[in-house]
Amino acid sequence: MTIFAATAAIVLLAVDTRSFTITTRTTMTTTTTPYSRSSSSPSSARTPPRPARVDAAASSSDEDIELTRRAIMSHAPRGTDVDVPSLPSHMSDPSDYPDDDLMIRAALGRTSVERTPVWLFRQAGRHLPEYNEYKRKVGRSFLEMLSYPEDVAECTLQPVRRYDVDAAILFSDILVIAEALNVEVTMPGGVGIQVPCPLVGPADMRERLPRASSVDRDFVRDRLGHVMESVRLIRTKMREEGISKPLIGFSAAPWTLLFYMVGGSSKKNRNIGMEWLANHPDASKELLDLLTTIVIEYMSEQVECGVHMLQLFEAMGMMIDETEFNTHAMPCLERIASEMKSRYPDVPLMVFARGASHANEKLSTMGYDIVTIDGDVDRSRARDVVDGRAGLQGNYDPGELVMGNGKTVETVRLTAGEMLAALGPQRLIANLGEGLGGNESPELVAAFVDAIHEESERMIRG
Repeated sequence: MTIFAATAAIVLLAVDTRSFTITTRTTMTTTTTPYSRSSSSPSSARTPPRPARVDAAASSSDEDIELTRRAIMSHAPRGTDVDVPSLPSHMSDPSDYPDDDLMIRAALGRTSVERTPVWLFRQAGRHLPEYNEYKRKVGRSFLEMLSYPEDVAECTLQPVRRYDVDAAILFSDILVIAEALNVEVTMPGGVGIQVPCPLVGPADMRERLPRASSVDRDFVRDRLGHVMESVRLIRTKMREEGISKPLIGFSAAPWTLLFYMVGGSSKKNRNIGMEWLANHPDASKELLDLLTTIVIEYMSEQVECGVHMLQLFEAMGMMIDETEFNTHAMPCLERIASEMKSRYPDVPLMVFARGASHANEKLSTMGYDIVTIDGDVDRSRARDVVDGRAGLQGNYDPGELVMGNGKTVETVRLTAGEMLAALGPQRLIANLGEGLGGNESPELVAAFVDAIHEESERMIRG
């Protein structure tokens, strides 16, 4: 299926000899005003705009599958065997599925791929000149921009326009859930994430936060509707610009949320999360249960609004010891995997327990399609740890992408090739061991992306 995007309408043409009726849809009108809960009714929040459909009275599910297969094959080298048994179970419209689904196929691991897909943690943001220019133009801080769907869509798509990455990722923050639970988050600059009024104990927690039983999809639509509005707008703009790649949604994991909400910081108060677990065991269990529930509903709503893949970030895995991780964090991660795979079995689910590689073996047994490895993981053992139960993601050093100290396009190509040689090109999503920090060279980032594609394709073809 070939998709042509125009400014005011999206027209779908089927590459086939059968007769189709072509319909058009006027695209969403957007403004640069912040999202307001009161500005949209519950019904509008629950009904995302649907993409244009091909009206084919004679068409069948088998025909739709064949058209999807042809679209995928148009991106594959000659001779590649690509099996497309069906659309994802939650989709009814073939146009919702990206033409370039390389990363989805690599994540699910049901077939071999023609090259290794690649995207980057924090691929949108400070390292891009266009991001910094846009941020100055709108005059808003990072957190302020997250309330403006137009800003979110623009920042999401900037790296996809610049680089040949295989997916877009929602431009957002791991602590939007904390804000949805009435816990203020600030980023004053230079000192990391700040929570001015953290939870100080069980009584404070129970007074300020809702019960887990009251958190459902309607709660998420009300408190995080601006994120869903952004997802829908991103999908609209991707169609308009002819970008037919997966959109990744994401969430922080429960332990990471708890760590920040009780006043933890990577720069100070590093032990406060562990102290909370020790001093308030019942309240900790209650809080983690609440956070697990909202993460599940938040990620589910992202899927319903149009994301194709999901990434779960246990970003503060290094702030809890292994025993406590297994006792407190692991059950949450297991419940999330079980519930999300029950609801959306065909949506790739990726997990990153940063600084907690001891968890990777267990995570690979829970239903996660992809386990992310950080920069401290021994690549020679990474495959043995997951033992074929899951694919891998990672773990390139972003320091290699900072110009200077001998870092060049040639060194990037060399080190990218070394990563591929160690991890293998199949059932791998090439990424970083941690997020881009802002000082990376766009030239070197582009070289990394291109090197992954070119070297992996050479390896696969033999």
